[in-house]
Amino acid sequence: MNQELEQYLWFFIDHVQKYWPEWLATANFAVNNKTHSVTKVSPSMENYGRELRMGADIRRKDKVEKAMEFAERMKKVQEKAGAALRRA
Repeated sequence: MNQELEQYLWFFIDHVQKYWPEWLATANFAVNNKTHSVTKVSPSMENYGRELRMGADIRRKDKVEKAMEFAERMKKVQEKAGAALRRA
């Protein structure tokens, strides 16, 4: 993961390497939305149960799920990711 982050930042920094801190938030967003090769889910999906989005679409009406349904879905995602990491 560190190599990917370094590669991402490499595209945006100048030869003096002065401006890279300005790009950390964007790099963090990109890394957390990237599907992991082992778990097949992104870190944001594993931790929060949804993909991160840029901006907001106020016309979109999401279905609000019950807390127990959300907790159960999150438990399944984390178990699946843990099993994939153990196999790797």
